[in-house]
Amino acid sequence: MINGESYKPIIAEAAKMAIGEENIYERVFIFELLKDKNDPNAVAGAVGFSVRQPKFYVFKAKAVLLATGGATLLFRPRSTGEAAGRT
Repeated sequence: MINGESYKPIIAEAAKMAIGEENIYERVFIFELLKDKNDPNAVAGAVGFSVRQPKFYVFKAKAVLLATGGATLLFRPRSTGEAAGRT
């Protein structure tokens, strides 16, 4: 049986195999979205920095997926009183 908190490692491993580990950036804080100069309603990339190392990133993209926030209590813990509010 796969529980909710077990999905992330499974999905992460599949993503690493599909797109290559060199194309995955973890622990990068994005602080600005870059708009497309031809379409002001489209996002063309993002700017961010590493939260662990002194590195600055500028990402250029054909498509951008913004997936942040709102995950608290998405998965119920297996036992009562365990990790309430964990994201």
